[in-house]
Amino acid sequence: MRVLLTGACGFIGWKTGEFLLEGGHEVLGIDNINDYYDTKLKEYRLFKLKAYKMFRFIKGDIEDVVFLKKVFDEFRPDIVINLAARAGVRASIENPYVYYTTNVLGNLNLLELSVKYKVKRFILASTSSLYAGQKMPFTEDLPVNSPISPYAASKKSAEVTAYTYHYLYNLNVVVLRFFTVYGPASRPDMSLLRFLKWIYEARPVIIYGNGEQSRDFTYVDDIARGIILAMENIEGFEIINLGRGKEPISIKEVIKKYEHLLNKKAKIVFKEKNKADMESTQADITKAKKLLGWTPLISIDEGLKRTVEWYLKEGRHIGFKL
Repeated sequence: MRVLLTGACGFIGWKTGEFLLEGGHEVLGIDNINDYYDTKLKEYRLFKLKAYKMFRFIKGDIEDVVFLKKVFDEFRPDIVINLAARAGVRASIENPYVYYTTNVLGNLNLLELSVKYKVKRFILASTSSLYAGQKMPFTEDLPVNSPISPYAASKKSAEVTAYTYHYLYNLNVVVLRFFTVYGPASRPDMSLLRFLKWIYEARPVIIYGNGEQSRDFTYVDDIARGIILAMENIEGFEIINLGRGKEPISIKEVIKKYEHLLNKKAKIVFKEKNKADMESTQADITKAKKLLGWTPLISIDEGLKRTVEWYLKEGRHIGFKL
């Protein structure tokens, strides 16, 4: 199939692109390569994707509807996977406007064109941040009407707009709510890459809160597999969790695992917890198992081991700033 992959140079976009290409799909990747974090990592991921013959890349922004129309005119995608988004809870508080122009208006542009060009299926990346204040494990039918950050609010807006386009135009839509994705070449503002780099370089490891907050950390390969499974057999509109679905792991536990893998001791500095940070997350993945035949395969220990191996072999030589 012809797959339009937005956010192709992002962490999840890159890995999804690799899996799509290895599966024989034709992929057109678009990304604006913004400087939200060091672009060296984005360039590294793009370099990896360009090794595939069935991959093409066009630099551009999903906020630019004229640019997008040219892309749809030329490529005529069967599937749209929208992974282009401004991510990060804390950064969304500092600059909420760009979160709405990208995550809401950019997504609207893609939905409009998907209907016009008769796209078979629209896949939207969403977030477990929507479940703030709900009882764990989180199920997709919970009323997620109280987002506590502009980031979460923008993703909720994207979800409901996608539903509207399904309702009005019978567009098949799959919304995937990701649970704290980690792995090699992740965003440097994500805690797991920050902790790894800081421990390796013997720098202070900054923890916001007491370190007991926990997450349903999910390895990036598992997330990419789930996205690809969502390309087929889903009709109508569905919201599906993608997470490990097991007991969440605390920040302190992750740091201990890194200490063991690196044979180094972390120098921890505690700072005040951000009001918009969730205390804990855990996915109920019953629906993903039933509709997608998906279960995560990579344990937290194996995932952290692979992440450390990548960092020691390649990551520390990229020179990204943190």
